[in-house]
Order: sequence, then structure tokens, then C-alpha cells
Amino acid sequence: MTQRLSSLAGGLSSLGGGLSSLGGDKEKKKKESIFDLSKYIDKPIRVKFQGGREASGVLKGFDPLLNLVLDGTIEYMRDPDDQLKLTEDTRQLGLVVCRGTSVVLICPQDGMEAIPNPFIQQQDG
Repeated sequence: MTQRLSSLAGGLSSLGGGLSSLGGDKEKKKKESIFDLSKYIDKPIRVKFQGGREASGVLKGFDPLLNLVLDGTIEYMRDPDDQLKLTEDTRQLGLVVCRGTSVVLICPQDGMEAIPNPFIQQQDG
């Protein structure tokens, strides 16, 4: 019985090697972010999170997963009666690391600019 299992495992590993060699001809396409947050380093930004929280601060760093480091961060408090409304109350947080999976929106504090849609295929004409 043990001999049958080891021969089966050996057969599967050789099959796995054959399958990986089939896909080895294609080049791996490198994923690149469509966001260029580097132009917002050391500038104030506003961030909205899942769950409705909002904060603003000076962007000090980021990574490809959109984890953000904000300095001088201020959280905008929500109305206890209506969680969708922001109040005038704020809370000073200081230096924070924002987890990228919870980030919904990032915008500059001083306004927004229109950018071309990165998902539309450019046509030569």
C-alpha cells in the first residue's frame, strides 16, 4: 500500500512539473499600480475608509497595496445618531499607518484633478 502511494505521489509530481513547463513560455506580466501617489508625498490628502471613517493628513509613504503612512492625521467624527453624517468634531491621531485593504478613496486636500481613464484602450488614429 505504501509503495502504491509513493508511486502515485511521484507520478503527480512529474505531472505537476509538466504542467508548469507548459505555462513557462509566457512571460509573467508585472502588475503595476494605476495610482501615482508619489506626487502627493509630503502633501495633505484625505482618505475615506470602509465603514465610513474619514481622515486627513500629510502623506509620508505608501506601498503597492495602498498601505499609507500619514502624519499629523485628523479623524473626522461621525454623528452618533446618523453614522453616514460627519460632524464638525475632529480627533487628532498624529502619525498613523492606514491598511490598504480598508482604503476606499484617496484625494488631495487642496482639490482634485481629472485624469484620463486608464482602462480605456488608446486607439491610434
